[in-house]
Amino acid sequence: MLRSFFSRRLTEAGCDEAGRGALAGPVVAAAVILSRRYKNEILNDSKKLSPSVRETLRKEISEKALSWNVAMVDNNEIDHINILRATYKAMHLAIDGLSRKPEFLLVDGNYFIPFKDIPFKTIIEGDSQFMSIAAASIMAKTYRDEYMIKLHDEYPEYGWKNNKGYPTPEHKEAIDKYGITPYHRKTFNLGDSQMDLFAK
Repeated sequence: MLRSFFSRRLTEAGCDEAGRGALAGPVVAAAVILSRRYKNEILNDSKKLSPSVRETLRKEISEKALSWNVAMVDNNEIDHINILRATYKAMHLAIDGLSRKPEFLLVDGNYFIPFKDIPFKTIIEGDSQFMSIAAASIMAKTYRDEYMIKLHDEYPEYGWKNNKGYPTPEHKEAIDKYGITPYHRKTFNLGDSQMDLFAK
């Protein structure tokens, strides 16, 4: 079972993101505050869980978390400010939207831009160590996956229902064949025909 908390005294929010490495769609971040009494033996890094388990956990987190929030930054803003800044902006928006102000932040990864006056700790693979970060990873991924499945209905050629906008061979082949969509990140390496695609 993952650890319940890092600090024994402060109200913690776990933070994580989804979609940073995708070629299309938004980057999505979540912040979650769990009760110190909350226990769940299944909760883990969202990437290690099946879609059905993630959806079950999403429902439970939504109902049992003391506070949670999800925020996204779209592909146009990613192109404008770059993916790293967009990731931290999404995290800041997620934290700012919590109904409770956390006293401490646990952030997945090795770097974070400070938010207001809230102290924080970055933890590499934190979503495999702390429940609040794992919960945030579940919320970020399930909300982003849901969004990309909706976009799939608009642009089914790219297979976003399956690849969620990530650079799979199927996705790259579709870019080369059909060009780019309004949801693609133009500043990313989109494929061998990238320069030609922008003119389509």
